[in-house]
Amino acid sequence: MQLLEDRILKEGKVFPDNILKVDSFLNHQVDIDLLVAMGEEFRRLYAGDNVTKILTIEASGIAIASFAALALKVPMVFAKKSQSKNIGKNLYHTKTMSFTHGREYDIVCSKDYLNEGDRILIIDDFLANGKALIGLIDLVNQSGATLVGCGIAIEKAFQKGGDELREKGVRIESLARIASMTDDSLTFIR
Repeated sequence: MQLLEDRILKEGKVFPDNILKVDSFLNHQVDIDLLVAMGEEFRRLYAGDNVTKILTIEASGIAIASFAALALKVPMVFAKKSQSKNIGKNLYHTKTMSFTHGREYDIVCSKDYLNEGDRILIIDDFLANGKALIGLIDLVNQSGATLVGCGIAIEKAFQKGGDELREKGVRIESLARIASMTDDSLTFIR
């Protein structure tokens, strides 16, 4: 998606350890017009797949997933990284590792919101090593729902996560795929 790639080149900042900071427009301060366009692109990509729900993980995926859900006219559910007193006990549980935060999370989702008849599209902001997606896919599998695919804003294609998941038959549609990233250079796969 050219619009997203242009914003990454203009405002993205590369930090050590392959960290790409896009918080000026995507995951801290949010450019609503960009998210509307991204939601429409996910709708175009998955229009024929009868998606019934969008699933994401808190926190950075929520804004993007909301606009994808709006475009597809389906509910959005987000997995929580901590279990609070008000979420109840009827939960799907799994673990995931955050590349950016460098820590493992227990993630949970109420069984009330993922059901056997659902057709789930997972949406997230980044795909690097694929651990967050693996955790979300586990939640979908636990529920008995059908995984339609995964929509990713930015994929670091030079890391192994996307290729490994595709090899397992997971459909992944990334709006921007980064081929390489250094302190002063960033290239995309087109």
